[in-house]
Amino acid sequence: MTSGNGTPVFLDESRAQGLANYPHARIVGNTVYVSGTSSRRGDGTHEGVTVHTDGSFITDVFAQTRAVLTNIASILELVQPPLSLANVVDATVFLVDIADYADMNKAWNEFFPDRTQAPARTTVAVHQLPNAKLRVEIKVTAVLA
Repeated sequence: MTSGNGTPVFLDESRAQGLANYPHARIVGNTVYVSGTSSRRGDGTHEGVTVHTDGSFITDVFAQTRAVLTNIASILELVQPPLSLANVVDATVFLVDIADYADMNKAWNEFFPDRTQAPARTTVAVHQLPNAKLRVEIKVTAVLA
């Protein structure tokens, strides 16, 4: 369903859905704008989070970043023709704690091992994300080849 602001892209209902009314991505012309993406799974749990029986939890930014980039790749695969992370030209990374920068970069570099092929990127520290278990969120812009 294309509208005046492009074509929305949605993951199927088994995957994590937006917490408000917005698509996982929007295609406008030859540009794909992927909404901020987290490590949240379809069942509401989060990759990179260990919850203890007392309700406390520990987070792993490396694992969360890997899950976020995997989730973004899944969204890009739904575009026709299917895209990949190689089509990403710009990324914004939101970290709750800038001290997690090295762990985030370690995961990032697994997905983008060649700096000459990696997208432009901005990383910012934010006060918080929508869930206390989230330490990283990434939004990207990709182009159709």
